Amino acid sequence: MEKETGRLEAFSDGVFAIAITLLVLELKVPHQANGEAVNSAALRSSLLRQWPSYLALATSFFTVLIMWVHHHTIFKLVRRADARLLFANGLLLLLVSVVPFPTAVVAEYLATPAASAACELYALVFVLISLAFYLTMWFAFRESTLNPDASRKTVERFRRDYKLGPPLYTSAVIAAPFSPLLSMGICTALWIFWAITTGDCVED
Repeated sequence: MEKETGRLEAFSDGVFAIAITLLVLELKVPHQANGEAVNSAALRSSLLRQWPSYLALATSFFTVLIMWVHHHTIFKLVRRADARLLFANGLLLLLVSVVPFPTAVVAEYLATPAASAACELYALVFVLISLAFYLTMWFAFRESTLNPDASRKTVERFRRDYKLGPPLYTSAVIAAPFSPLLSMGICTALWIFWAITTGDCVED
């Protein structure tokens, strides 16, 4: 049976690639303040002070990367796309394209008194992304769009694992005012969890 999702997948791959590339722009070359000595010790100190940028970049990069891997795997199981699937996928891509913004906010403010607001924003964006991803998956896994030969085991695993996304990202939003690092830790733990379970999904 002919597969009809080639253009959708190509367009989606482009958006994921652009979003993930823009994340690295948050890494800045440190500059010494006027009158501050320029030496290796000062540079090392400046580089270490940018730890929020490294944390935000790693969390966002791997989350988007794993989302792309899962998106690719889901559409290997899909035979055709209808309007509902196209629009659901479009909503997901819109939100993925926004990821560099909350990443930049966390990189800028995680080490400041405004860290809780930055982490609230970050986690909230991923609440929306997880809902959009689940919606896309819901429309992809209907009988009218699913390949008849698709692995039902993989379909059920995706449905089970991605139910965790919205409530756990919501817990990261709730945790942010009390502990910004706990909020980011929840977001980091989620991409690690999905990274560990990715192998099973891809191999089925």
